[in-house]
Amino acid sequence: MREQIIEKIREAGVVGAGGAGLPTYVKAGATVDTVLVNGASCEPLLMSDPYLMEAEIDTVVRGLETVMECVGAKRGIICLKGKHAKAMETVRARVAKDSTGRLEAFELADFYPAGDEQVLVREVLGETIPERGLPLQVGAVVSNVESLYNVALAMDGAPVTRRYVTVTGEVTNPMVVKVPVGTLVSDVLAFAGGPTIDDYKVVDGGPMMGRVLPDTNRPVTKTTSGLIVLPPDHNVVAPKIMDPERIRHITNTMCCQCTRCTDLCPRNLLGHSLHPHKLMRVLHSQILENETAKEALLCSECGICEKYACPMGVSPREINAQIKQVLMANRVAWEAGDKVYRNNPFRSNRAVPTKRLIQRLNLVKYDGHPAYAGEMPVTRVSIPLRQHIGAPAACVVAVGDTVRKGDLIGEMPEKAMSARIHASIDGRVESIADGIVTIKA
Repeated sequence: MREQIIEKIREAGVVGAGGAGLPTYVKAGATVDTVLVNGASCEPLLMSDPYLMEAEIDTVVRGLETVMECVGAKRGIICLKGKHAKAMETVRARVAKDSTGRLEAFELADFYPAGDEQVLVREVLGETIPERGLPLQVGAVVSNVESLYNVALAMDGAPVTRRYVTVTGEVTNPMVVKVPVGTLVSDVLAFAGGPTIDDYKVVDGGPMMGRVLPDTNRPVTKTTSGLIVLPPDHNVVAPKIMDPERIRHITNTMCCQCTRCTDLCPRNLLGHSLHPHKLMRVLHSQILENETAKEALLCSECGICEKYACPMGVSPREINAQIKQVLMANRVAWEAGDKVYRNNPFRSNRAVPTKRLIQRLNLVKYDGHPAYAGEMPVTRVSIPLRQHIGAPAACVVAVGDTVRKGDLIGEMPEKAMSARIHASIDGRVESIADGIVTIKA
């Protein structure tokens, strides 16, 4: 049965919906005691996970139970913030109906980044994952709400062709909407009534860890959780689009070594050997010669140091990311050793309240619970063959082919970690270029 579940997840192209898109069959191959459902809705403004727990709790639980069976887990814990009162009530009611006693609900406090895997495991299980480690090292698997929703559909033979997306910021009608994978961002914004300002940028993901899109002619992918429309000079957007070399120059000259970035760093508070203020003194030309530089490999790039902690307005997160890129390109690894992890005694006091973070980010007027707008009708999609960690899928269709929703258009390369890609609408393959399959209804 385990092999059958893994194969169905693989065939459906299910990937992690809450992060970088790790193919879910990889996690399903583990053997652990506990499965944690990550419904923290960690990033400010993103609301699709609470919506799914309100409206599709039975499907989410079916996906959870499927993964629990696959990994041999005795406990399934659905984790979400108490501030999502309706979703919390729905989850508690569903857990109460469970006759096996294996399901639990866990109410998280409203802080950022509660949804970080390592932070979540510590909050719920009281265990600290080793540096550069995985939850399975402490007997757990963490899966996003929408990932489990997609697992349940996969058991019915339905591949991943849709994505729930929060559309907010400077748009006429903020909403949570169900979008065919491959829908252009420009079309999603038009469906939301269009931007309310002429000059704007779109953040793909959350305000803390999301990326600014070069333009709106980009498709929604399996990992697109939110689209946030903001002015180009907004403090969420401006640092994300600044020239990397300029960021390095400003940081190296302005950092006053106050240590606030380290004091509030979630990984440092877990007892990990990450000291962002020290990394601010690592010159780009000396990364491979500096032992301290290796600490950047421990950074989750959550952005607290940049968006909340730093009184000088510089970017430890961006510096850490640049150092990490150099280290990984040169195959430099972190050696965790047999370290005993002692959480900072002030850890709970230094948790960053989400409401205060939203104020600091100047996002208060966008904070709320946008309505669900249903499924968006689409007549053309541009579907990337790479929407996940690992190798891109290999195209198995040709221009002119007729396809139906759910048909395979991208197959996993043999002996490579990858994910299948499927058509999200009925239509004809209009073009195949630059790793993107365009289908017109």
